[in-house]
Amino acid sequence: MNILDFLQHGLLNFSIVQILIALLIITQITILAVTLYLHRDQTHRGLILHPLVRHFFRLHLWLTTGMLTKDWVAIHRKHHAKCETEEDPHSPQFHGINNVLYSGVELYTKERHNQETIDQYGKGTPNDWIERHVYTRFHFLGIALMFVIDVALFGAIGITFWAVQIVWIPFFAAGVINGLGHWAGYRNYSTNDCSTNLTRFGFIIGGEELHNNHHAFPSSCKFSHKKGEYDWGWYAIKFLNKLKLAKIKKTVPELESRTTTAVVDIESLKAMLTHKVNLLQVYVKDVIKPAIQQEYASRTNQVRKSSDKFINSMSIDWRFLDDDAKDLLKQYIHTSPTIEIIIKFRDDLRAIWESSGQSTDQMIEALKEWCNNAEKSGVGVLQVYAKKIQTYRLKTV
Repeated sequence: MNILDFLQHGLLNFSIVQILIALLIITQITILAVTLYLHRDQTHRGLILHPLVRHFFRLHLWLTTGMLTKDWVAIHRKHHAKCETEEDPHSPQFHGINNVLYSGVELYTKERHNQETIDQYGKGTPNDWIERHVYTRFHFLGIALMFVIDVALFGAIGITFWAVQIVWIPFFAAGVINGLGHWAGYRNYSTNDCSTNLTRFGFIIGGEELHNNHHAFPSSCKFSHKKGEYDWGWYAIKFLNKLKLAKIKKTVPELESRTTTAVVDIESLKAMLTHKVNLLQVYVKDVIKPAIQQEYASRTNQVRKSSDKFINSMSIDWRFLDDDAKDLLKQYIHTSPTIEIIIKFRDDLRAIWESSGQSTDQMIEALKEWCNNAEKSGVGVLQVYAKKIQTYRLKTV
């Protein structure tokens, strides 16, 4: 091979199709390094990767992103601790969606220079010799080495190959997940933030698309929770688990309905508390939505659009609603006795589930009273919901 051929095609002399396949494989390995190693293993400890797999991912991230484990973990833990507040490193509610979506890497870089964040939230991450003397000390050397490797393997097009590798995580993780994952999509859970699931098919970003599911149960290493949701990262975890290269530590306890046992007891209380953000979302779907539809059965298109907006707003914390949405809430709550009743019951239920200082017996009695009052309310959808939640139990494995 002469020097001109080498510069044009590199050592591998791949076709365009082969190069695209190689790029897809490499970027997906990068995604898996972020979601499996940085996110599920290091940050939330829902997964325990084999030391060899951990170090492979550390090396890969050093070469393809230049990110340090301690920095990423600290910033993400702070995001959960301060979610949707001014201290959240990348909340679109405070920084603006365009800032987070298109300049997410700048927000990340700014926060990684906040030593207080790194010291407080970065504990328990690797601090061995290679981390201190190679990965941290020569922070961007890996990216430079990757540039040389890509050009050597693929020739001139290796420059483009390298560029895509470098921007992949800043765009998809720092931009799309941190931005759109708190801005647009659907919600399975009424979490006290604005997190959303971008799609049911978590194949492009390793399952991180199921962001609302993750915020509802941060320590679970499985992000797909509902039928029809797919988490590519979870399939990789199960594969590694079979090879004894990963240990599954935490997943979401499944909920089941035992129609033969409809009573508020210690088992149903555990089920309700474990899945309270799910049951609050179910309340929106099974109680609020049909009540609105019945109340405004002969509605015009304009009324339908406003009522749909009202229904969607009910799963978002009041703090994060715009003024129009807040005015709409007040309008519906104060002009319909039925809607006012079901909103009050929802708030009362949330207060029981989120109360502190109550004993188990006190909470059981409060829930029994809530269910009795719901069944006496005269609101059919509310009565059905009250009976149904008493049948829930955590599925035994």
